[in-house]
Amino acid sequence: MSFIEEIKKRAKQEIKTIVLPEAEDIRILQATEIALKEKYANIVLIGNKEKILEKAKTNKVDIEGAKIIEPEKSQDYEKYVNLLYELRKAKGMTIEKAKELVLNPVYYGMLMVKDENSKVDGLVSGAIHSTADTLRPALQILKTAPNTKLVSAFFVMVVPNCEYGENGTFIFADSGLNPDPNAEELSEIAISSSKSFKELTGKEPKVAMLSYSTYGSAKSELTEKMIKATKILKALVEDWDIDN
Repeated sequence: MSFIEEIKKRAKQEIKTIVLPEAEDIRILQATEIALKEKYANIVLIGNKEKILEKAKTNKVDIEGAKIIEPEKSQDYEKYVNLLYELRKAKGMTIEKAKELVLNPVYYGMLMVKDENSKVDGLVSGAIHSTADTLRPALQILKTAPNTKLVSAFFVMVVPNCEYGENGTFIFADSGLNPDPNAEELSEIAISSSKSFKELTGKEPKVAMLSYSTYGSAKSELTEKMIKATKILKALVEDWDIDN
């Protein structure tokens, strides 16, 4: 079974509720139509309801079944203002600033994920927001997993008809967040990315620590850093399949 087929199977077994805070973008509305039609997820759209419905109608996109929330009109607005204030007051957050931030769809969506009573499972952002504008509210509101030493990013690559990876599925990390990690950070990125791979595919990871040198054909500070990172990783997780 391919990675995409596995994801579809899991999605239909237990339908999650996902927040999409960029709901005034036509691509998000088109994705909403597909998700609802295929029953991948329940969808919550955040934005101006009139604009969302008009854009969907103009582009003949069916988003019936999606819940639309306008932060400024929401019954949870004040609750989320207070929640954000309590979470960030030690960092200088004021009620006035919280009132402003909760109007931001990404912040509002993250607060929904934080709120156990909202029954929201996750949030997808990045179509029109930068990595920083998506990651900042996540770190401020949701925080990192326990014992996490470093926040990192990865891309999932799915190659059709490929004998390598897990049915052609690979994770490449860190591809967009840490520009120049040191050896210790590289080992932490490898560990967290491998855990994510196992959660996504259900399979044991095989880790390749890559640099521009092939089998020691060149030596530099960069290649030595990767060699050191590999040694650290192997010491931390002795039973993993690791190569460099």
